[in-house]
Amino acid sequence: MNTTASHEARAFVQTPVFEGLARAGYVARGLIYAVIGVLAVRLAEGLGGKPASQQGALQTIADQTLGHFLLLLMAIGLGGYSLWRFAQVIVGTTPEAGKHSTLDRVGALGSAIAYGVFCAISVSILLNDPAAGNSKDQKPRDLTADALTWPAGRWLVGLVGVVFLIVAGYQVYQGVSRKFLDDSKTGAMDRPVRKAFTVLGVVGHCARGVAFALIGVFIVRAAIDYRPSEAVGLDGALYRLTNHSYGPALLLVVAFGLIAFGIYSVADARFRKI
Repeated sequence: MNTTASHEARAFVQTPVFEGLARAGYVARGLIYAVIGVLAVRLAEGLGGKPASQQGALQTIADQTLGHFLLLLMAIGLGGYSLWRFAQVIVGTTPEAGKHSTLDRVGALGSAIAYGVFCAISVSILLNDPAAGNSKDQKPRDLTADALTWPAGRWLVGLVGVVFLIVAGYQVYQGVSRKFLDDSKTGAMDRPVRKAFTVLGVVGHCARGVAFALIGVFIVRAAIDYRPSEAVGLDGALYRLTNHSYGPALLLVVAFGLIAFGIYSVADARFRKI
């Protein structure tokens, strides 16, 4: 049974339909991060508005002209990206990228689950679920509060925070080392395109790493201090930067970095090895 499923998965990975869904997923991911970056810029300017998070970005898209049609396309793209990442976990190889390491497959699993959730949020907004776009800090706090009551709950919450910090470090490493270029068809790029693609990727990965690090720090603090209120999502982590004197400036840097990551992701939809 498992052999048959693996064989069918490998066959599907090599179809044009799968490639189209995967590339649409990179476009959707890029648009989400670009919108998050714009929302973060508005937050730094004191304009507030929707939360600078994945949910806030999806709700912002839904509020535009033809927003529900755009959100439907986003849901398809996010589902395609999630499917692409699940395929990396199950198959372990892809036609152009080759064999994936165990660490790559673990990371792919987490990414697949996360973007599957974002796809579900998109569908919920399309179905007019009033709670779909409400991200704020309440959900992370509620989850953390529940987890802290479990046996060894503080250790588990702390471990989640450490995982975020590890992912943050990996993102920065990918950016600084330019390892992300290994996953793209750089040979198919003209020199100016490759240079711009590299700059966007370096800046974007580093900014994404900072964002994940902020979330990880607040979660670890929640575990150490036994205070669920310290745990926040992406929007809460960015918002808390405004409480410090250097915060708005750092928030702007991260915001433009997330916009850069969004543009990089859209470009990678064209050049990604799939």
